[in-house]
Parts: sequence; structure tokens; C-alpha cells
Amino acid sequence: MNLVNQIYLRKSCRKYVDEAIDMGPIHDFISNVKSLNEKIDYRYEILKKDELNIKTRWKAPYYLTLYSEKKENYLENIGFVFQQVSLFLQSIDIGSCWVGMASVKKKDPNFIIAIAFGKSNDKSREVNSFKRKKLSKISDNADDKLEPARLAPSAINSQPWYFKHTEDGFDVYQIRQNILKRQVLKKWNPIDVGIALAHMYVANEKTFDFKIKTDFEEIKGCTYTGSIKI
Repeated sequence: MNLVNQIYLRKSCRKYVDEAIDMGPIHDFISNVKSLNEKIDYRYEILKKDELNIKTRWKAPYYLTLYSEKKENYLENIGFVFQQVSLFLQSIDIGSCWVGMASVKKKDPNFIIAIAFGKSNDKSREVNSFKRKKLSKISDNADDKLEPARLAPSAINSQPWYFKHTEDGFDVYQIRQNILKRQVLKKWNPIDVGIALAHMYVANEKTFDFKIKTDFEEIKGCTYTGSIKI
């Protein structure tokens, strides 16, 4: 399924219609989704709003609750996998939104984050309405190839990704926030980088490859995540 167009339409949805959804296509899509690191075990559940502790003013009828074993890049992997799911939901007329301020009532040490989803009349937008950094601010050189990553959603719109050109793609970094923001975003920003990488994968599915190098360049104010070939 080609999800590229959804990158340029999707918005984080906070207005939902309490209407039943056929979960079969969602389960089918997740069973075939690509991982950033296939050695990391993760799982998900679909819960209703009364099964979570939710600190947002708005609520959705359904939530994907995401769980993972804790290995290198496990947070990036969760973002990578389930942003593909978010784009898929958009493609079948379902809105969604990543929700950091939620937890499951049935405690689980492997719980990471949740995604709200449901039917909505307010789930898409025009590309010129995205409030994002310029391409020149997220890379060593402005490059239209990075437009899918530029449009990715992130916690409080922090946009913590930075790309450095290589011969066949990019070295990928996470920007280190100031001390105050770091307290809030320390878990979410790695997920955000995984979300941006998901957009790069969807836009370059045939050539995309992710690896972790040992010979990367240190960049002040950034932490190396990995490298992509596109």
C-alpha cells in the first residue's frame, strides 16, 4: 500500500466521533509493518478510553497502547513502526494522535506510549498549514528529499531531528534539548525521531535501509541515532 500521500495530509486529530470501527484491517496492517530493528520485540493492544488514565482535555473512542522490550533504539523503533500505522489509519478515513499524557490502568513495565484513534471529520489538512522548521534548519544542507521528515509530528512540535548528508543517504541525529525541555521530552523525542524515519521509509520504501555506524561525525548539541540509505 502506498502511504506517501498521507504524509502531506495527516494532522494530529483531537476531535472524534464515537463510532464503531472494524479492527480487522488494522490488525492485518500491523502484522506486516516494517520495523526499524527486527530484533526488538514489541506488542500493542487496542483499548477503550475507560481502560486508560488520560490527562488530555479531549478523548478518543479507541487507543493503541504500545509496549516494547528495552534495547538500543527501542523508542525510535516504536515511533517508526506505529507512525506507519498512523498513516495507514489516515488512509482508511480514521484520525489519530500520539498521546504522551496517558497510561494504562492495568500496569505494565513495558508500556511506552499510546495513540488515540477513531472516526473523525477533522483529520486532514493542506500541506501549507504545517508549522515546521525550514529544510535548512533540519539538515547540513537544505534538501527536498527530507520534506517527508520535515512534516513529521513531534511532542510539543519540538522537531528534534537533524540530518547530515552522506554518500548514499543521511546520518541521523537527535537534537539535545535544554535542561527544562529535556525533563519533559527525554522519552518522547527518540520516538519523534523514529516517526520522522518512518516518513523517510514510506517515501523511499524500495531503497531505505537503517544501520548504526561507528565512524559517524560528532555534532555539537546532537546525539547520533543511526544512518539511512535512501
